Amino acid sequence: MIRWLLWLLAGALLGGIVHLVAVLILPRTATQDAYSRLSPISPVNAVAALPQPTPQSEVMPFMDPAFASAVCRYDLDSGPIKLTVPITPAYTSVSFYTRRGVAYYAINDRSAGRRQIELQLMTAAQRADLPEEEDVTAADRLIVESPSGTGLIVMRALAPEPGLMPVAQAALSRATCKPEPLAAER
Repeated sequence: MIRWLLWLLAGALLGGIVHLVAVLILPRTATQDAYSRLSPISPVNAVAALPQPTPQSEVMPFMDPAFASAVCRYDLDSGPIKLTVPITPAYTSVSFYTRRGVAYYAINDRSAGRRQIELQLMTAAQRADLPEEEDVTAADRLIVESPSGTGLIVMRALAPEPGLMPVAQAALSRATCKPEPLAAER
């Protein structure tokens, strides 16, 4: 009896180890991650609107049809990115992801407290190169540090009624995501 319990315990332990290794390795070996799926339809350092999901097709899994969505694939090798997203009457959010899909920052229109969400995205090294300006406070400039040089910025605007979808899409069409030279380079 004890022999069977030991075999059962060893099998459960081995199964747990195999499961853990698979869960940790699988995301790194997946070829159809979000960044790869969005590469054909979104240029680097520019905003691209995502098509509305239908029951037959969607660019990304689990897209909500009540939201208009846009994406910016960023590459910080050429310098920081300046992101500007106009807010909509209902709800607007911006989420930041690394190349591997790890979320590292998010902001919405209620947190921004302005008519638009405006921030600078840069690496830690680029932020260290910024000159200190005494007249600029943290409230005047929102700087987000990216843990990686490439990644995704996903912008979403809520359309609480189907008739308001054009308003949400129009707001996201005015969003910008463009490289900005550092102050030392100007």
